[in-house]
This record gives sequence, structure tokens and C-alpha cells, in this order.
Amino acid sequence: MRTLAFQMPDRGGGPSGPRIRVGRPSRRARTLLTTLGVLAVLAMAFVMFAGFWTDWLWFRSVHYSSVFTTTLWTKVGLFSVFGLLMALAVGFNIWLAHRLRPPLSAMSLEQQSLDRYRVGVAPYKKWLLAAIAALVGLIAGASAAGQWRTWLMYVNGVPFGKKDPQFGLDVSFYAFELPWYRFLLGFGFAAVVLSLIAAAIVHYLYGGLRLTSPGARATAAATGHLSVLLGVFVSLKAVAYWLDRYGLAVKSSDFKAADNWTGLRYVDANAYLPAKTILFCIAAICAALFFATLWRRTWQLPVIGFGLMVLSAILIGGLYPAIVQKFQVQPNEQAKEAPYVDKNIQATREAYGIDTTDVTDYSGQPNTTDKNKLRQEANTTASIRLLDPNIVSPAFQQLQQNKGYYGFPSTLAVDRYKAQDTVIGLRELNLGGIPKNNWINDHFRYTHGFGVVAAKGTEVTSDGAPVFTESGLPAKGQLGPYEQRIYYGEETKQYSIVGGPQLELDYADDKGEKETRYEGKSGVNLDNAFNRAAYSLAFSEPQILYSGAIGEGSRILYHRTPKERVEAVAPWLTIDGAAYPAVVDNRIQWIVDAYTTTNGYPYASRTTLGESTTDSLTNSRRAVVAQENRVNYIRNSVKATVDAYDGTVRLYQWDTQDPVLKTWMKAFPDTVKAKGEIPRALLDHLRYPQDLFKVQRELLTRYHVKDPQTFLSGSEVWSVPKDPTTKDTAVPPYYLSMKMPGQQSQVFSLTTTFTPNGRDNLSAFMAVNADPGTEDYGKIRVLKLPTANPVDGPKLVQAKFNSKPDIAQEINILSRGDSQVEYGNLLTVPLSGGMLYVEPVYVRGGGLKYPLLKKVLVTYGDETAFENTLEKALNVVFGAEAPTTGNNPPGTTTKPPTQNATVKQALADAAKAMEDADKALKAGDWAAYGKAQDELKAALERAQAAEAKTGQPTPNASVSAGATPPPGG
Repeated sequence: MRTLAFQMPDRGGGPSGPRIRVGRPSRRARTLLTTLGVLAVLAMAFVMFAGFWTDWLWFRSVHYSSVFTTTLWTKVGLFSVFGLLMALAVGFNIWLAHRLRPPLSAMSLEQQSLDRYRVGVAPYKKWLLAAIAALVGLIAGASAAGQWRTWLMYVNGVPFGKKDPQFGLDVSFYAFELPWYRFLLGFGFAAVVLSLIAAAIVHYLYGGLRLTSPGARATAAATGHLSVLLGVFVSLKAVAYWLDRYGLAVKSSDFKAADNWTGLRYVDANAYLPAKTILFCIAAICAALFFATLWRRTWQLPVIGFGLMVLSAILIGGLYPAIVQKFQVQPNEQAKEAPYVDKNIQATREAYGIDTTDVTDYSGQPNTTDKNKLRQEANTTASIRLLDPNIVSPAFQQLQQNKGYYGFPSTLAVDRYKAQDTVIGLRELNLGGIPKNNWINDHFRYTHGFGVVAAKGTEVTSDGAPVFTESGLPAKGQLGPYEQRIYYGEETKQYSIVGGPQLELDYADDKGEKETRYEGKSGVNLDNAFNRAAYSLAFSEPQILYSGAIGEGSRILYHRTPKERVEAVAPWLTIDGAAYPAVVDNRIQWIVDAYTTTNGYPYASRTTLGESTTDSLTNSRRAVVAQENRVNYIRNSVKATVDAYDGTVRLYQWDTQDPVLKTWMKAFPDTVKAKGEIPRALLDHLRYPQDLFKVQRELLTRYHVKDPQTFLSGSEVWSVPKDPTTKDTAVPPYYLSMKMPGQQSQVFSLTTTFTPNGRDNLSAFMAVNADPGTEDYGKIRVLKLPTANPVDGPKLVQAKFNSKPDIAQEINILSRGDSQVEYGNLLTVPLSGGMLYVEPVYVRGGGLKYPLLKKVLVTYGDETAFENTLEKALNVVFGAEAPTTGNNPPGTTTKPPTQNATVKQALADAAKAMEDADKALKAGDWAAYGKAQDELKAALERAQAAEAKTGQPTPNASVSAGATPPPGG
């Protein structure tokens, strides 16, 4: 009887018309068409294969092929398993619905109109079944392949050793297991819904479901089939309710006490949690009722049960928690929420590594009136960095570019060399400066930058230019011999082909251009035509396939920026926005800080990395590279290096306790080296990363408070001040060698300030030990200032600088003509109970294309100075001369230890003459200026004559005066 369904009359078709016989194409034409078709398929296959093949070649060239294969096979496995499961689920239900079709369709208008579709589908049923199953399988498989990180974390998860306070489960359940369970649940829902839709369509097409036909609306077979599918759906809903109970521990919610709150609150623990348990039970009962239709053959009870489940979800899952919140929590919110706020505070501080932050009170007012003591401590407390790495790049460019095809980044790096804070930059290749752009020049001839340029951070020359410790082309200086060629850098974004017949430009000096051929092992070999064809397609560059400039030994270099290379070989890491170079063991190494993160740390509030790490210096090149932008756990678990010559990438374990890193190291064994393998020379240049510090300071604006009642009141909320020189984005943190109160010596640190929420006075100062060579590396110290006696914050200090009439007048003088004044980093240093602010002031103009340091702004307490040198500004602010202990700021002049009365008087006269000269110069009074210069010369001659008797040198007039000679003078 079943075969009758395939022999239905064609009720909708009429008589067919006369057939027109079309002549078949000739054998030659069919052969040609077949050949062209095969070639087209092969061409498309090769295009698709080219991307895969070039990726494999690149990973093999950097010796991280295991990352490629592990990732690939994980994706293939997930695609295959879940694609097949989805295809089988949907295909089986389509097949079952067809098999359960009624033997005869009812004689009704509805069924008569469906006959034409049944007849039309009949010859292609198997093909349609296969096509639909394959389509849903491909979509599901592709979606599942994107969950490769979730799967690897699930199967390799390492316990955190910490349990959540509500359910007593290890944090790893929420970080590694729960995301996978949620994916499985989502996949199950998708499979059931697609199967239900497909089965319903087939049942309707073949008469199992009827909308307008007389009699029963559904056959017993269709009722049973669809009921089972609905029962599976409701069963999955029951599982979802059960998982939602645990999901409350990592659920984001709006809470006035904190943004991006995660974890249970009072209403969650006392309303939502029991509601989810009750709904789980109701859903389980409802699912059983649906399964019971296999015997009862009626939907009456399941439909009633489903309606009750929906009503319960509204009343128990929605209305009841709202009532609890309204009538129990809001009238006494602080008392009700305090225990849960306490859990959130503890979890958040642990998750972001700020639980050991040392917060101490700091008066903000000088604790001594001894001017000499204050002046001496100003020299020993910090090495004030006058060279702002965010401003002096044009000076590096103008003074050390040497050739137009070299360039420096807009923001330079700060490092330490020989215990000296140093501003450093690499002379990288700038293709925009090449004399003539063409394919050979861009990719064969100009292939690399050359040399390091470094300058002392605490000194400038007499005219305000950087004091270079490494300069020239080739570079020479204090760094000693090292490989100076830079094939990999932050500005090197195009591919280059090296090592073949075409020689490269090495560098050019007074004797002409020097040529070289790359001898490194980096890059992918282009010796064979297959690789060349693959890269020709991958880069859409046909010349790679046939160019005579490519031959034996040719290698293609690409993925050349440090962050890009680290991200590629470790796709589970989040990359800090500021990679920086260092000379390590005679090689230039890019140092890249990398983080492990998760979004599943129970009770810890979430942060958005892109927002938390943005400041006035952030741009597309300095932005954090995040695999997961919203996180609630972060660790600087990996220090990575990229060799600037051969591109070698090395990953070093830094946080040996981080369970997330341990999980990824299990998933990708032998990719991360042990912490003990970090070379000592590299360790000297590692530092505390900026983006982690910015995330922590953002959290500490609220989570410096440990008391739940104070936290809920919001009275102690801080904010990160705006950069006073830009006024629209957060002030960046600054690296500085300094000592905090209680420390015995200066330590390389990363510092920032806080202001009260909505006000501009200073509420706290924060510093972290950024030197890995010290015992308390990573220790965060916060100095909390009083609210009763407010201290000026960065914005107010800058405003006072600008509002002082004498300073404003000098700024106007410096800004005359085409000159432009640029304010450097406003550095804050805790000093003897008070706060010392120092800001270098640069002038760019008068034909100069780069800024020169001309003035230094200093303020301490109520005293402010605007002088030519830091030493003089400090002397003015503290009303005392520089001490003679040998600890003066580098580059400043120290007076002889003993001087007779004649020398003292002569130097006093010289100082007055220098002041007169400065005033005359600013006023444009050249006659007075010449007179002051004569008086200065006479005073210095008297001092030299007196000093000759004691054998002590006299200060150099040009260094002490700081005066600029008149044009032509």
C-alpha cells in the first residue's frame, strides 16, 4: 500500500506539448567542455588550497608547525563530528517523517493542491534529502569549528585551586567547562528546532499534518514524531534551567555599585536560584508528558504542561524576583547586598591581581621645612625623565634619520641601560621615503631598517636636543657591537623577497651605498614553482610566479610586525599594545607582553580591554590585540621576543601559577619555554606591561575599597584623570625610576594618578615596581591622599602653570612667530610628604622641524618655577642650591665644594649678568644684552683667577646661563 504514494495522479498537470528534439553536441565539443570544466574546478581548488598551503609553510618556517596542525585538526574534528551529527539529526527526521506518511492522501482541495508538489519532488527525494542534510551539516560544522578554543580549554583544563562561594565548584568549571556545556546545549537546540521544522514540512507535504482538511489535523504517526521532538526540546530547556543556576555566578548585570557586575546578588541567591530549580522540575515533567504521547496519541496534556511551564517562567522566573527586589532589597539594600558585594570585591581583586595592593595614607603636604633637605631629596627620590618619548620622535627623525627611507615610530620606548633611563627607537624602513616606488624597489631592494638610536632620558644638550648614547649609521655608542639590520619591526608591514639573485640596499654613508644579501633562515623558500604559484595567488601578485629577480635562495618574508608574529604562533594570547625593542646578547629583540584571559571567573566584574587600555597615546598601532575583549580575569603570563633580524619568536612562561596558561601549554606542548630559560641579559630589559597596569588602575578606581558598605555608598570612587595636554582622553601611565615612601633606593616603576570622581584634585598616586630584577616586582603601591586638605591634581597643576602671569608671558614669547610650544609628560613624584610635579616644555619652530627642550616647569606645594634647566627650577622651588653629594640630576652643574669670598661674589655677579642677558634677549634689547654679556665675561674671569689659586674648575658660562645668543652673535 505504501508504494501507492509514489503513484499519485498528476492532478495539477495538463497534457504535455510536442517535444522538440535538440541535437547533441559533437564529441569534440563535449570533450572540450569537460576539459574546461575540470580545469576550472582544479583552478578553484588550487586557489582555495593556496591559502592553506602558504599558512602551513609560514608556520613551518617559524618552527611552530604544531600550533598549525593542532588548530587545524581540532577544527577539522569539530567540523566533521558536529556537521555529521547535525546532518544525521535533520536527515533522519526528514526520512522518518516521510516513512511515517499516510498511505493515501485525503481527497480535499488542500491535498489536491499539494499533489503537484509531491509529484514534482518524487524523482528527486533522495537528492533533496542529501542536499538539505549536507547544507545544515556544513553550516553547523563551520559554527562548531569556530569553537576550537572552547574545546581545547575543556579537554585540557587545569584546576584553579579556588572555589566559588555559592556552589563550591572550582573556578575551572566556569572558565573551561561551562562554556563547552553551553555550546553543546545551543547545538542541541539548533538540531532539534531544525529537525522539528523539517519534519513538520514533510508531514504537511505528505498529508500527516492538515490545516484545512476535514477530520483529524494530524495522524497518530505525525503526532508521535513531533511530540518526541518537542519532548527533546523541553528536556534541553530543563538542562538549560539547571545550567542557568551555575551561570548566575558569571552572569553580567547592571548594579549601581559597580559596572559590569558579575556574580550573585541577594535577589539572585534568594529568588532566581530557587526559581531556576523549580523551572527545571516543571520542564522535566513537561518533557515526560510530551514523550507520553507515544502511547496516549493526544497533545492535550503536553500542551497544558507546556503552557504551565511558560506561565511559571513568567511568574516564578520574572515576577517573583522583581517582587523580592522591590519589597525586600530596595528598602534595606546595603544590609541585603553587603555579603554579596564582599564576595565580588574579593573575587575581582584576585582575578585582576590587585588583591595584594598596598594602600597607605599620604598627607600630600611637606613633612619638613628644611629647604636643603627637601632639595637633596629631590635629587635622590627620582631620576626625573626630561626626554618625553611621546614628543621627541621628530628630533630622532631629524637628527638620526640619515636617509628619507628610514623612520622612527611616533612614540618611542623607555628602557634601562647601565642603570640609566633611556629613550630608544629603531631606524626602521619607511617605504614612503623611497626615491622611486616600484615592485623591485619595494620588495627586493629596500628590505630592512638599520640600527638603534638611544638617548639619555634625564639629560639634554645645551640647546635642548637629546643626548644620544647610540647614534649614527651604522650606529655606534654604548651598546657595543650587535646585528643592526632590522627585517622585522612595527613599521615593517609589507612582504620582502630576499636571499636570491637581487642584492639589497644595506645602508648608505658618505662613501656611497652598501649592498647585502640576507643570510638569515627566516621566511619561506621560493625555489620551487609550486610555492611561487601559491604565493602569487595568496598575495595577488602574478610577478612572484615569473619574475627573474626570484631564483635559488630566494625567501619571502611576511607577517613581520612583532605583535602579528606572536599572535599568529600563540592565537590564545592577548597581546599588549606596546611592543618595545632592546639590544640583548648582541641582537635586537622586540619584547612583547602577552596575557591569558577568561570571561568566566565567578563573581569577578568584567572589563572591556579596548576601553580600559585606551589613553591619549593609543592609536591603531598601540591598541591591545584581544582574542576576547570582555574579560574578568587577566594575567601577564607570557613574555615573548621577536628577533629583528631573523624573526625568531620565543615564548617564555612568566606567571608559573596561572592555570589558564597551564591549560594552553597542555593543549600546545613545547611551544612555551620555562621561565628559567629566560636569558639574564633579556631579564634586565623586561618590565611591567602598560596595558595590564591600565586595566588594574581602572579597576582600582572602585576596588581599592574593601569594605562593602563603603563600596555600596560610592563615596570613595576615583577616576583616571584626563591628560591635561589633550583634555579628552585618559592620562597615560609613565615609566620612571623613583622610590616610593619606605623604599631605600630608586626602582624602575610605572606610575599614574587618580582624582576623585567629578573633581580635579588628587585622590591617590599609584606605582608598580616594573623591574623584574627586584624581589617585589609587580608590587602595587597606592598613596591615598586626604580629602580634608586637597592636593592639586594634574589638571589643576597644568592650569596653574598656564595662569601664572610670568609663566604665561614667557610662553607667549616662546610662541612668537612660527614657533610652537609643546608640553611634555607631567610627571608626579611623592616627595617628603608632598607631591612634586615636573613637566618639560619643548619649542618647535624658527625653521626647526623638531622640538627642543627649552624650559622645565616644576611645582611643589605652593611654589612654582619655570626655568631653563631642571636644576635651576628645583633650586627656585625649594629655595636652596643643589647639594654637593654627587647625586645631582645628570647633566647639571655642581659647584665646587669650597670657594673663597672672591669666587662667591664673582659667581653671584655672573648669575645676575646671565639673568640680565635673558631678560634683554626676551625684550629684544640687543644693547642691554651685549652689556650683560660683557659683565658676565668679566665676572667669570674674576672667578677663574680666584679659582686658579685653589685649583678648582669654574662652571661653564654657556651651560650655567642657558641663554640663547642673538642672531649672528
